Amino acid sequence: MAIFIVISNLTDRGAETIAEKPERIKAVNEELAKVGAKIKEQYIVFGDMDFINIVEVEDAEKFLKAIIELNSRGTVRTRSYLALPVDKAINAIKSAPSIGHPQEKK
Repeated sequence: MAIFIVISNLTDRGAETIAEKPERIKAVNEELAKVGAKIKEQYIVFGDMDFINIVEVEDAEKFLKAIIELNSRGTVRTRSYLALPVDKAINAIKSAPSIGHPQEKK
């Protein structure tokens, strides 16, 4: 499983859709479930973005296609970020092979 942070902004058309049918927000979550993506947390936010979603994903490739399809509708624009739990990241840093550091002496 992978965790993604998905930040999204409504387009004018998307805002019109939500104003008329606010339940459409949850319908998108159901669509994403079809590709094994589970919305863990979802927030409507004020500021320069409209939504922040924490999404657990079974298959990143399927999730990628779903996000592209959502964006192609013209109602939303998304930015997705892979998120690693801190302990997992620390273990990865400790165990992954090094590519070398430019300041290392040879």
